[in-house]
Amino acid sequence: MRIVIAEDAALLRDGLRRLLTDTGHTVVAAVATADALLDAVDLYDPDLAVVDIRMPPTFTDEGMQAALTIRASKPDVGILLLSQYVAERYTDGLLADSHGRLGYLLKDRVADIGDFLDAVERVAAGGTVLDPEVVRQLLGRSRRADRLAALTDRERDVLAGMAEGRSNESIAATLHLSESSVEKYVASIFAKLGLVTDRDTNRRVLAVVTYLRS
Repeated sequence: MRIVIAEDAALLRDGLRRLLTDTGHTVVAAVATADALLDAVDLYDPDLAVVDIRMPPTFTDEGMQAALTIRASKPDVGILLLSQYVAERYTDGLLADSHGRLGYLLKDRVADIGDFLDAVERVAAGGTVLDPEVVRQLLGRSRRADRLAALTDRERDVLAGMAEGRSNESIAATLHLSESSVEKYVASIFAKLGLVTDRDTNRRVLAVVTYLRS
């Protein structure tokens, strides 16, 4: 896999580059600014960009804005965003469409090498991955939303697992359910959210988008 890293902290940037290289990936560029990220993506056309949300010069949302620019011009490039803290206001921009290839992890998650590398693989393969802490905070917000009022508590738990990017098998193991039960909950969630079968859309991603926007 060809990867671009955009992280202003030199130690973390070099650590990510070494980790990804040691696990068989090709880091084609490792840069410190959003402008350099955009240039690197144009030059190398990578499979994935690992991007810090807050970058120079203002350390607010330069990385996010660059990611959205990449998303608009090169939708086949996976975007894995890293953040020090949960920033809920970024999630609408992050999940503005339903095409997947998106991830949002807290930087602490990088310390768990297995989780981080799993997120890298899943995002590059077309999945959507959210840090469990991001999901937890958004779940607290969404419990007050009318759009999701029809879901049972168990269906919310399953939807939270979907938002983390988990498969039905993984959700079943986490919630101590059978996989067939999870499949029934997922089908019920789709029905209650009015998500019909359509080969041009991904109902699983649309359910997560609905969940985060509500």
